[in-house]
Amino acid sequence: MINNLTISQIFVTDQDQALDFYVNTLGLEVSADVDFGPMRWLTVKVPGTDREILLEKPGPPGYDPETAEAVRAMVTKGASGGTLFFTTDDARAAHAELKTKGVDVPEEPTEQPYGIDFGFRDPFGNNIRMNQPSHTTSPA
Repeated sequence: MINNLTISQIFVTDQDQALDFYVNTLGLEVSADVDFGPMRWLTVKVPGTDREILLEKPGPPGYDPETAEAVRAMVTKGASGGTLFFTTDDARAAHAELKTKGVDVPEEPTEQPYGIDFGFRDPFGNNIRMNQPSHTTSPA
């Protein structure tokens, strides 16, 4: 039946600002940037992967103006319900680099049973987690 997930979606209130953040700050690359008239189809991905993130601005054709405004308000409060989970080889270095780039990173990298983890938000309020997975081997 289902054999892959190719695109996930998050809401953003400004696609140009989102493009700058996700590409220039986080290091993702543009997959698609297409003007479909009432909407812009803008996707980014981690270089070398095929899973895309749709950076969707709430509006037509999916939402009427009143609903779009309500969705934008929820996103800004960090209540959009979505979270992006990224992995890295070095959580402490990623944390330091994000701070150097001016990203508000309120959490310090923390040791967890699954690895080293921290969270932050994009400029629109979307939750992002960064994880350095632990590479433990199972007992023999």
